Amino acid sequence: MEKKKVLSKKKEIKPRDVTICDATAQMLEKAKRDGVETVFDRAAGMRACPIGADSACCKHCSMGPCRMNARDPYAKVGVCGATIDTIMSRNFARMVASGSAAHTDHGMSMLNLFREVVKGNITDYEIKDPNKLKEVASSIGIEVEGREIHDIAMDLYEELERTYTQVEGEIPFAKRVPEKTLETWRKLGIVPRGAMREIMELMHRTHMGVDQDYENITTQINRTALADGWGGSMVATEISDILFGTPSPVSVEVNMGVLKEDHVNIIVHGHEPNLFESMLVSVNEPSLVDAAKKAGAAGINLVGMCCSGAEMMSRHGIPHAGNFMSTEAVLVTGAVDAMTVDVQCIKQGLAKVADCYGTHLITTNPRCHIEGAQHMELDEHNPSACTDGIVIKAISRFRNRTAEIEIPNIKNIGIHGFSHEYINYMLGGSFRASYTPLNDNIINGRIRGVAGVVGCTNPRVKQDWVHVELVKELIKKDVLVLQTGCSQIALAKAGLTTPEAAILAGPGLHEVCETVGMPPVLGLGSCVDNSRILIAASAMVREGGLGHSIAELPAAGAAPEWMSEKAISIGQYFVASGVYTVFGVTFPIVKETKFHKLLFEGLEEQGLGKWGFSADPYEMASMMIAHIDKKRQELGIDKARERILMDMADRQALKA
Repeated sequence: MEKKKVLSKKKEIKPRDVTICDATAQMLEKAKRDGVETVFDRAAGMRACPIGADSACCKHCSMGPCRMNARDPYAKVGVCGATIDTIMSRNFARMVASGSAAHTDHGMSMLNLFREVVKGNITDYEIKDPNKLKEVASSIGIEVEGREIHDIAMDLYEELERTYTQVEGEIPFAKRVPEKTLETWRKLGIVPRGAMREIMELMHRTHMGVDQDYENITTQINRTALADGWGGSMVATEISDILFGTPSPVSVEVNMGVLKEDHVNIIVHGHEPNLFESMLVSVNEPSLVDAAKKAGAAGINLVGMCCSGAEMMSRHGIPHAGNFMSTEAVLVTGAVDAMTVDVQCIKQGLAKVADCYGTHLITTNPRCHIEGAQHMELDEHNPSACTDGIVIKAISRFRNRTAEIEIPNIKNIGIHGFSHEYINYMLGGSFRASYTPLNDNIINGRIRGVAGVVGCTNPRVKQDWVHVELVKELIKKDVLVLQTGCSQIALAKAGLTTPEAAILAGPGLHEVCETVGMPPVLGLGSCVDNSRILIAASAMVREGGLGHSIAELPAAGAAPEWMSEKAISIGQYFVASGVYTVFGVTFPIVKETKFHKLLFEGLEEQGLGKWGFSADPYEMASMMIAHIDKKRQELGIDKARERILMDMADRQALKA
């Protein structure tokens, strides 16, 4: 296919100014030579609206749009009389509703797949982790002793379905929430009922002329976000583990060097693991492998990107080509024969870039069609019809390649797949799996605290840089870092997900990592797998010694390069769970307003967490460490104590 020049006369970018990823920078240079426009070019040519960035405008009815003055936010009100606080809280609420809907819809898709597998209506997938099934069922009060797997699974499905459809009561996973945290939620009236109920009510409240009190809107914001974190997202993660296997540490290659010029290269990009699981079967189908070899290829190379890639990287060790901001750049290699996508974080710009290089861009989910892309819908009752067809198209493209191939010779190896279950085992051993060693080493000061650094990459900042610099600062100060999503890939490319990276950590964390044999940065999977961090935080509370609620833990969270509404929902469910959460890039609230004060101070006064903001990674690290130190002081563990690292004899002495 003849290349189409799509690079317009806009401000020319310098690759090294927009990314620290060497592979992406190399491909941006090639894109410039080829006359191909990418997201970085579009960002340079698109000035962000300052009023919109501050969420100081309202377009919820045709009397507007109404634009407020961020410099003097109380100088005027909207046509209907809405104040800046009402306008901002409505806008923020709708971001939470949209982000929650994305995770909830994904979780419901996984739950529906689970039901059909259990009923025997879908036979290409099966329950691969029956122990995880029993653990999840038991955690929400389902009897498992002496019962058949099928019966437990059906009970679990019926119970978890309430996560979405229930209109009264509390969602099932509320039973996992630490008692004091749950008590606070009940007092504030923010325990989620059912996700559909909460999202629907939040959208109704933010309609013109309904809820016009920013504090009351925030109550529903909290309830909806919690329905995401402790509902839709948690269901998606747990069901994925049950069906496809719970991750455990595996060494994986990351970056564009995982592409192979002499192979048929297929990239899977998106969020739903069933597409990737079926692709894994298809690329190993002997007849298709033989067809690839007859076309002159040495074999078929399956590679992941973004979040479904992070899941498969953690679960099966599938190589990963890069995070969100590299999804167009990887097509510029000319080596990608097919990129198949399902839902979430899929740029429409992929279609033009794929067309320039003759790459097949294939959508597979009824929720996501892209103009200019091919659509081959995945039917879970017969997934191979779709995935085999994708492989055949990729083989055809390989046979007829015309694009110039340039694959960056860059690969980074790291360890990924640290599920909550494995962390528990890693710290306590097979027979006494426990968070006690972690809690003890936080109490004695060897580990200062725990930070979750998660989220997207954003072209408004230099790709990966804020993630990497923030995490370097945190581990240097003895803070153990948990990672998910695109942030995890940024850190993997920087070499921070190997045990050897512990040399960059402070002396206490370094010694713990060296003793356990773990990296100072633990990759937990995709962005939906942030629920693993919630489960880990709850386990730390239950283990004892670090307070009685998540809000009392010496812990903090950050999304340094966030870009989507999902990120806002994730941030809000961490805040509502009790975690100090710092965002970078920008924040959609005007400072010094009442709504800003509520999110950044008032929620913490209610017994929850609070928001923070900084675009600078070093300031962000200082803010998080100061919060961790404050929590240590409140717990009375800020003073120097004898540092004892548990050895095997200590572990064996623990009570069973």
